[in-house]
Amino acid sequence: MSAPFARRELTVASVRRLGAYHVLAVDDPDGQAPRAGQFAMLAAKTDWGGGEDERPFLARALSIARRQDGQLLFLLEDVGPGTARLCALAEGERLWSVGPLGTGFSDPPQGRRALLVGGGVGIAPLAILQDQLSGPATALLGFRGAEHAAGATLLAGARVATDDGSVGHHGLVTQLLEDELAEDPAAVVFACGPAPMLESVRALCELTRTPAQLALEAPMACGFGACYGCVVPRRGGGYLRVCLDGPVVDAAELERVDAHAGSPA
Repeated sequence: MSAPFARRELTVASVRRLGAYHVLAVDDPDGQAPRAGQFAMLAAKTDWGGGEDERPFLARALSIARRQDGQLLFLLEDVGPGTARLCALAEGERLWSVGPLGTGFSDPPQGRRALLVGGGVGIAPLAILQDQLSGPATALLGFRGAEHAAGATLLAGARVATDDGSVGHHGLVTQLLEDELAEDPAAVVFACGPAPMLESVRALCELTRTPAQLALEAPMACGFGACYGCVVPRRGGGYLRVCLDGPVVDAAELERVDAHAGSPA
């Protein structure tokens, strides 16, 4: 269930570095508990917008990475003006939040092992998913290199793959997934990451007839289905709104994962 579409003013508890990422902790003791896979639309209360053209920044859609001790945690990478401002927040500063929004992950069938497959900043919703699962789960995470691989510490016992071989398996995280599915064809896959990774996961799960849920990401202006700016094509025709019908969708609903429907690597 999503929260009411009203923004709330919250206080930053801390911002800490985690390799190439920042972990933003926000005090929200009275907020609605999120389901793994849901997100919030965040904007700094001050200095939100500017530059040569003085353009405003739309709020940024960020997956909720964890809820603990009355705080919400978000995993960010400085990839543009909006995320740069959020990464620069300091303890005690205020921000606007709308959320939790969207459709989260569904629980795996009883007794079936969950494979959590993440790439880059897309590991965020898998951290809270691991917290909420009661059954067995294996985390498989892929990164560009060692600095980004530091993010793997958000999940317990994760197996890591890096593009440059600096940490863990030298290669793609989907290679780790192939091995796991060969050993346990009854597993269920939960994935979030860059679009090429998600497309590889989708195609592999279709080939092996493995149930899979994919957490998509797309540029969002509103976060609750009004603007239709985040649509992706649905298998058989029509479109899905990532913010409302997702961000978590059944992989079987997609013919493919579009290039814009994934998180930064």
